[in-house]
Amino acid sequence: MEQTWRWWGPNDIITLAHVRQTGASGIVNALHEVPAGEVWTREAIQARKDFIEADASLGLRWSVVESLPVHEAIKIGAGDMTALFDAYRTSLRNLAACGIRTVCYNFMPVLDWTRTDLHDPEVLGRAKAWFDRSTSADRDRLLANIMAGLPGAFDRYDIPSLRAILARFAGVTPERLRDNLGRFLDEVMPTCEAEGIVMGIHPDDPPRPLLGLPRIVSSEDDLVSILDLNPSRNNGLTFCTGSLGARAGNDLPGMASRFADRIHFVHLRNVSKEPDGSFMEADHLGGDVDLVRVVQVLLREQKRRHEAGLADWRLPFRPDHGHELLDDVGKPTHPGYPAIGRLRGLAEIRGVMTAIAQLEGLPV
Repeated sequence: MEQTWRWWGPNDIITLAHVRQTGASGIVNALHEVPAGEVWTREAIQARKDFIEADASLGLRWSVVESLPVHEAIKIGAGDMTALFDAYRTSLRNLAACGIRTVCYNFMPVLDWTRTDLHDPEVLGRAKAWFDRSTSADRDRLLANIMAGLPGAFDRYDIPSLRAILARFAGVTPERLRDNLGRFLDEVMPTCEAEGIVMGIHPDDPPRPLLGLPRIVSSEDDLVSILDLNPSRNNGLTFCTGSLGARAGNDLPGMASRFADRIHFVHLRNVSKEPDGSFMEADHLGGDVDLVRVVQVLLREQKRRHEAGLADWRLPFRPDHGHELLDDVGKPTHPGYPAIGRLRGLAEIRGVMTAIAQLEGLPV
């Protein structure tokens, strides 16, 4: 499996030289500065690719786009979306022209990921006490952290604009959102097939309704429905063990096995769930998800692809999220993406991969 690293671009304090020291060779990146709905030009894509590959001694390549964002109007299904679909198809063609053919995206309305559910009176009391003593700068920093989306987007909301976009989604049911996803796939899959691009939809994070917004990528049944919307192999999954693992009843090793041939990208992390449905980020080899079994399934699928002669037989994966450890503490990294915490996760996963591959004679 190709070891990759989520890198936030030239302004990331974790440099490409640092990334290479983790053992990763693939870079997961996006043109975060381009607003959703606008074209990623071939020039901009090539410039970022050249930046990543400028130092040949590092041996890095831009292997996965995360994310090519879907405009909210497409998710809402409102108005004339011809220009938005045209722009998305043009961006896909430009990526393919630059040799980048794995794209992660999501169809989560408004907020890509969110943490913390405040129903506990004690927690609410502590939150109010913090708010009362906080400065304006403290609140701005907290809001920025809450609004920092995964897998990365241009739009950031303040409270009034968030309320406005939530109002636009009023009446958008899960069924309607799924229909809108089906239309999106019908619009872009012919381009993906023509250009050799595979797209993997990212699961909901968290895998439950949020602020009244529908969620349609949370369970095994959801994934079946999405793959049935368009049977093309290019229509596939980003298999995120953390997002899917946060939902009770999801059998991650079983799901990895059943959807193996439609998995195009993998996020490996772990969570510990509570009986009330809440969860905490856990160590990569801790928590409730049997990550060892998941990796075993993925390595076996990779062998199948290799024996079938597929050119893209290696599955890219990245260590997703990480705890702040040692020198991570206090550094201005993107929330959830410290260097040492992810390095620990990647090293642990690499050890699991190596052991399984040697025991079963599987290609790594």
